Amino acid sequence: MRPQPLLALVLLASPVQAFDLTFPVACTPGQDCYLQNLFDHDAGPDARDAACGPLAYDAHDGTDIALPTLRDQARGVEVMAAADGTVLGARDGMADVPQDAPDAPEIAGRECGNGVLIRHEDGWETQYCHMARGSVAVHEGDTVRAGQVLGRIGLSGDTEFPHLHLTVRRDGVEVDPFAPDSAATCGPLPQPNLWAQPLDFPQGGITDAGFATGVPDYAAIRAGVAESAPRPDQPLVLFGLIYGGRAGDRVRLAVRGPGGEEILGHEEPLDRTQALLFRAAGLRAPDGGWPAGLYEGTVTLLRDGTELGQLSRSTEMPGR
Repeated sequence: MRPQPLLALVLLASPVQAFDLTFPVACTPGQDCYLQNLFDHDAGPDARDAACGPLAYDAHDGTDIALPTLRDQARGVEVMAAADGTVLGARDGMADVPQDAPDAPEIAGRECGNGVLIRHEDGWETQYCHMARGSVAVHEGDTVRAGQVLGRIGLSGDTEFPHLHLTVRRDGVEVDPFAPDSAATCGPLPQPNLWAQPLDFPQGGITDAGFATGVPDYAAIRAGVAESAPRPDQPLVLFGLIYGGRAGDRVRLAVRGPGGEEILGHEEPLDRTQALLFRAAGLRAPDGGWPAGLYEGTVTLLRDGTELGQLSRSTEMPGR
């Protein structure tokens, strides 16, 4: 989505100066959150991120910091100011309803949802979108410090998954925090960028994984409710939720039984590039049922033989 500013501004141009951003979400990228959609550097109808990768869509003007599932959103993940500044506008009260839901509200002119717009020094602005209803903790005119809580990640506005959309502007022009002074490049990204602490450019990885007694529904995986208790007489299925997958990447799903032996070793290539996808593989119960004990599963994303991400889960099989 392309969120609309909460307040129209007229800003005077000023010389380019350094601007440092602290990470604006109370999470650790690659562990309990991930960067799903980045700034689009393609001027035409196609899209590419700053490294010529697929983590962008047409005209996307910000950085999306996403939570793996709706279950993660429910625990309450704080959004924080990325730099010192003054609040120019804030909105709260919009419902937390994804736009792909049948009861999604009309949001024209309010695509940002519940959000905050902050003015910083030297013509910089940051805008924070899609926060949870009732969570916005600041008001117009407030002075905020970097790291101060602004609200919580939600599902308000033009979104289909829980995330913070962060837009950075300089003199009214959107800027990519990963490549503030350059267009897309297919080589190493230029340094420095706007992040105060080094932040790895996302390439793809695993955001969630679990066991089920059958191949789960994608909606259940996104909601964080796809796991089911194992049963000795039922199939044992391992699934993984993957982001940033590219055509030619390989996904490996492996399960080890109670004795440490590998009982499942499934690997398959991705036939197309997708921002978010899932894969699952499993086995029918053997004659007499699964042995009791601990089963360990690992989902791995590989690109050109290099591991991009890996996530392990375990489940306890009851006795027959």
